[in-house]
Amino acid sequence: MAPIRVRYSPAPTGEIHVGNASTALFNWLYARHHRDDGVFILRIEDTDRSRTTDAAIAGVQDTMRWLGLDWDEGPVLQSGRTALYREAVDRLAASGFAYECYCTEEEVRARNEAARRDGRPPGYDGHCRGLTPEARARLAAEGRPRVVRFRTPDSGVSRFHDLIRGDVEVDWALIHDFVILRSDGSPIFFLANAVDDIDMEVTHVIRGEDLLDTTHRVLAIREALGGGPQPVYAHLPLILAADRSKLSKRHGAVAVEEFRAQGYLPEALVNYLALLGWSAADGREILPADELIEEFELERVTHASATFDPKKLDWVNGQWIRRLDLDELTRRVQPLAEERFGDRLDADVLRRAVALGQERAVTLLQLVEQMDFLFVAPDEFAIEPSSWAKLASTDRVGDVLDAVADHVAACEWTIEAIDPRGVIEQVGMKPRAAMPALYAAVEGRAQGLPLFDSIELLGRERAVARLRAARRRLDGDSAAGPDDSVH
Repeated sequence: MAPIRVRYSPAPTGEIHVGNASTALFNWLYARHHRDDGVFILRIEDTDRSRTTDAAIAGVQDTMRWLGLDWDEGPVLQSGRTALYREAVDRLAASGFAYECYCTEEEVRARNEAARRDGRPPGYDGHCRGLTPEARARLAAEGRPRVVRFRTPDSGVSRFHDLIRGDVEVDWALIHDFVILRSDGSPIFFLANAVDDIDMEVTHVIRGEDLLDTTHRVLAIREALGGGPQPVYAHLPLILAADRSKLSKRHGAVAVEEFRAQGYLPEALVNYLALLGWSAADGREILPADELIEEFELERVTHASATFDPKKLDWVNGQWIRRLDLDELTRRVQPLAEERFGDRLDADVLRRAVALGQERAVTLLQLVEQMDFLFVAPDEFAIEPSSWAKLASTDRVGDVLDAVADHVAACEWTIEAIDPRGVIEQVGMKPRAAMPALYAAVEGRAQGLPLFDSIELLGRERAVARLRAARRRLDGDSAAGPDDSVH
């Protein structure tokens, strides 16, 4: 069998959107599913140098590596293949499939407006199709910019079969002559795409549904260049927001780099993206990469647009956090903790705090935020305003704080002995009603890591100091800091 050759070809103009990451993932899964003959190519579409930076090119590769999407060939930069594209343009022009166009943007726009006024469809009208060599020379001498256009057929139908969309066709009369080479000599997407897919022997083109209409142009160029049989096309469903609009920053994080910074695991993001438009045969939702590879088939990709649900991603990420062993999870959390806490970070306390938060956190960043009360400087500990309001409004809270502070100051230093629920009941309060106030006094918020474990991890002196400081604040005594010594 001939090898399966697929490619991911991002334009490095910024961060990788989850839609682009999904395209990369589905190509990678398809190649890896065909273990013996699958090839995954990374191709960087950087021909528009005005919008491309070296940092963005490096960023694409870094993000791919972080996701675990390794490639077999590349990265191939289109900016280094200009001679190949220009040679293709020369061949197209020599065979009558392309021609030089000297129309300015203003002239094309004016003719389009006239067409609309006359009730004719807009689009390039072939004005320069029949220029003589003398006319071209005269226009060039005037200093007019020159582009090269592909000459589309005047009649007939363009058609191809898509594995997901079925048969797709369009009348050529609706596709006007289009630019394939800019005035600066750089290729347009259609040309570079066709030339590269031929040269790299791409057998399957797996990409987003938004590129469906461009396929007709690319296939026309392929045929004009004698590019052989059409590749197999599979246009993936778009990923939309919950309101069915295009996913954008107004909906929250949309770039892989943003999710990485917020503490999402690459395994979880890959797992979740795979579920957007595809599902395992048995309905399982938590699948590691090797199982995704084993299960993946293009025939199971839906044609309906997928909805990006941040809450579902949180759930998937939480499941993956709980799948990691404690040492591995601590290793992943450590860079974020070091950035946040600096030299106040204690490795043993960090590991124990991670163990406390593992069963409830949904991101690594949330894990770090939950443990900040353990590493905050004495003069920086503060209770969140909303949590303080809840504390201050708790019935008999002063008596509770006094009793629990006395208990913590004197009890045996084990988690079981620290448990203050019996003391709270002796005050005449139900423990459940008093717990948010104690959380606020000790951790700075009305809920957080398990309270008794947190008190033990914080240490007797600091725990008692915070309880007494909260009690003094109730009485309006703010002279002492919250971590003043109990002695």
